Amino acid sequence: MSLSDRRLSPWRLATAPMLDWSDRHCRFLFRLLAPRARLYTEMVTTGPLLHGDAETIRAHLRFNPEEHPLALQLGGSEPAELAHAARLAAEWGYDEINLNCGCPSERVQKGAFGACLMREPALVADCVRAIRDVLPAHIPVTVKHRLGLDDVDDYGFVRDFVGTVAEAGCTVFIVHARNAVLRGLSPKENRDVPPLRYDDAARLVRDFPLLTFVVNGGMATVADVRARLAETGAHGVMLGRTAYHDSYRLAEVHAALFGGTPPSREAVVEAMREYAARVLAETRQDRRPATLRDVTRHLLGLFTGLPGGKRWRRMLSDAAWLARNDPALLLAALPEHASPTHAVGEDGAPGSPTLDAVESR
Repeated sequence: MSLSDRRLSPWRLATAPMLDWSDRHCRFLFRLLAPRARLYTEMVTTGPLLHGDAETIRAHLRFNPEEHPLALQLGGSEPAELAHAARLAAEWGYDEINLNCGCPSERVQKGAFGACLMREPALVADCVRAIRDVLPAHIPVTVKHRLGLDDVDDYGFVRDFVGTVAEAGCTVFIVHARNAVLRGLSPKENRDVPPLRYDDAARLVRDFPLLTFVVNGGMATVADVRARLAETGAHGVMLGRTAYHDSYRLAEVHAALFGGTPPSREAVVEAMREYAARVLAETRQDRRPATLRDVTRHLLGLFTGLPGGKRWRRMLSDAAWLARNDPALLLAALPEHASPTHAVGEDGAPGSPTLDAVESR
């Protein structure tokens, strides 16, 4: 039986909340690559939503209509503050509120939220209950968490955490299948060094048959996704760094999970060129207008491993090209195998033929 034939969950495929990466431009790209994926924002702490002015709130919550279904990940540990932020998110039109109980960074620890909340399942339950109370019934409250903290890798720890939080009304858990090490490892190391424990993720699925579990961590290919779904029995997978650094993998996984044919990279580039032009026009009056770099920085991994990929990355990172804020750069940078006509010289250097020819194609 193929993956696309199996019972599909709304969380069958999700993209991870990645700090400084999962902004609305990144999510627009992900939507092009994975039309049915569930997209997650980067973590937004409650402070700016409680105390910021209208422009600050808008900067944190704005999204493109194409992004649905879209989840807002919140960071915080005060039930009333989280409820206030969730109410705002519902007014903005988010489809889900996700509580971060997995981030191990020092900044998050100082705020007494993120992974350290796993030590306080009763508090997490209070937070979930407070959020649930202010949301319409159709907006789910979900939790993203680790399997354990530091050297505590006893299955009972995460089992009791999930059981307590589920009693408060959370029915969807996104499980990063590693421990979080709060002292001695950087956030980057926390994504790689603690060993993966898919067996404990599988035990959660078996022990809580009425809940939905999404497995996260260690998947880079369609084969990895197939293996993890079969191994854990999870209802879905969440992809993070792979979807960002090697973007087209997301399209391949989407096709494996839902069927169909992935869009061509060239079609994605053309759609992103149109999107960049729209963003630049829409944000001219913003306190901080968008730049072309805001969009192109998320596209660097689209041609990973292909001829011309290095040139693509170099051109989309070139300060002189980017300073022109001309979305035609995306077409000019296309690898030769993707686009036989270019408006730049072989070296892609500023001062080569202009982008005007590309713009008019």
